[in-house]
Order: sequence, then structure tokens, then C-alpha cells
Amino acid sequence: MPKEIIIGSRDSDLAMWQSRWVAQALRRAHPKQAIRITGMKTKGDHILEVALAKIGDKGLFTKELEVALLSDTIDMAVHSMKDLPTGLPDGLVIGAVCQREQPGDVLISRDGANLDNLRQGARIGTSSLRRRAQLLHYRPDLQMVDIRGNLNTRLRKFKEQELDAIVLAYAGIKRLGFEDMISQYIPYEICLPAVGQGSLGIEVRANDGAIRELIAAVDHAPSRTAIQAERAFLKRLEGGCQVPIGALGRVEDGTLQLEGIVAGLDGTNAVRHAVTGPADDAAGLGNRLAEILLDQGAGDILRRARQEYGIND
Repeated sequence: MPKEIIIGSRDSDLAMWQSRWVAQALRRAHPKQAIRITGMKTKGDHILEVALAKIGDKGLFTKELEVALLSDTIDMAVHSMKDLPTGLPDGLVIGAVCQREQPGDVLISRDGANLDNLRQGARIGTSSLRRRAQLLHYRPDLQMVDIRGNLNTRLRKFKEQELDAIVLAYAGIKRLGFEDMISQYIPYEICLPAVGQGSLGIEVRANDGAIRELIAAVDHAPSRTAIQAERAFLKRLEGGCQVPIGALGRVEDGTLQLEGIVAGLDGTNAVRHAVTGPADDAAGLGNRLAEILLDQGAGDILRRARQEYGIND
């Protein structure tokens, strides 16, 4: 084992919190192991005035970390699982998936209102086409406002632009201690989360057996299984994290339930379905759910979304 293990991370407050959490978990499992975190900026961190969907999403928040991994500059990279493309560079693997936080979205509003109580035509900040599509499906009168940046930046813009509300992932809000700002935990019936949302993935070199053995201590099998199914679903739909696709896998007593949605950007057209099967067939269930939604018109919905929003693959 190396004298010191270097963890690579984006340098945002949330990403560094996540990497410190992983480091602490590894130290508990391996008390004598020296661990250091190094932060860096990614392409997605530099481009804040353009919607992510318009610049493509393959590795926007991961590529620089992956280059550092492949050049042996770092020993592992900690990512939000929702940021990891379904196809990884040759030589890299997801060595561990950490226990998932509650993966849903939350509403933060100026006056504490929930989605049902917001005024007609309320202005809602979100950088996510997935959230935009599902919220408009629920309330077509809402006005969606693109808002980019890390969590602290988006909260600041929410106030500066005097928006009625903003939608964010619960996991980030909890991790940075902003739970008292939450106006509503948005039900899954209204908005399914992004693939992998709420969990951290540790990316490593495929041939680094020592590191892979070390991080096995923080791998959480039910979270890994659920997210494996979600990622298979996303991959079959040829979607990235900047398309209007939501999914949620849940494992209980060896059974996996996977629910998914594909929605048009204006919310008027959405297909949604769920499948259940053995947890050891996670990828198979993800592919099966994707095929069901494709049969229901998901492919056409996604093609229109890409054309309407100028999404680059």
C-alpha cells in the first residue's frame, strides 16, 4: 500500500465535503493509512453562463480528474455519481459506490410555499432539464429560469434574481447544512431524481488492485445495485446527465424496483413506468425498463428535446 493515498476532487465546497467524507470513512477502515485530498477545477466549473446541455455533458465534471488518475497523479477520484458518464475511459472503473443519501429533490421558496401553493406563473430556478420537464408536467404554468453554478452560487443567484423558488438535490443541501432552508421534499410521484443522485462514486485505475481492495470497505452493495440499474437504463436510452430522464432504483430483500421517466421539455409529453425483478439482474432490469419506455415513445421525446434545446451529445 502507498505511504500516502491521494484523493482527487472538484474544489467546490460540496465536492470537497464529499471527498472529506470518503477520506474519513477510509481512515476508520484503515487507521494507519495516510490520505490527502487535492482539489481541482473541471470544465463544467469554468463554464457558468451557458446551459450545460448546450455544451455537451460527457465528462464535464470528471475529465480533469480522470486525466489525473490515468497519469498517476492521484490514486482515486471522488465523484457525485450523477456526474459520471455511463461510459468511462479505458483503464478506469467505478471501484466503490458509497451508501446513498436520500436521492430526491427539494424546493426552496422565498416564503416557504410548496409546489401547490406557489403563485400562478412562479419563476423557478433550475439548471436541470430533468427537473424542468417534470415540474412543467405537474404545473404547466411555472416559468423555468436557467441557473448555473455550484450550490452556494445557485442559492445566491436565487436571492439576487428574486426567484420564487429553486429546486436542488436534497443530498447537497443536507451535506452543507442548509436543511433549514427546505420548503418541500418533492415527492417522487412529481419528480424522479437524476440517475445516481445522492451517492458518491470512487473511480480508480482498473489495474490498481491495492487501491481497489482498500476502497472495498466503503462500497455499499444495495446502493451500487440500484445505481447500476439506473445507469443501464440511461445508457440504453443514449442519454446523459443533461437530458430529461429521471430514474430511481430501490433494493429490498433481494428485490430491485426500478422506476423511470422520459419527459418533453415543455412537460406536455411524458412516459413513465416501473419494473421489478431480482437484484442480481440490475443491468437487465435497466435495459428492460428502457425498452418499455422506448416502445411508449421515449425515443421521439428525447429527439425532440435535443433539437429544441440544442443539446450536444
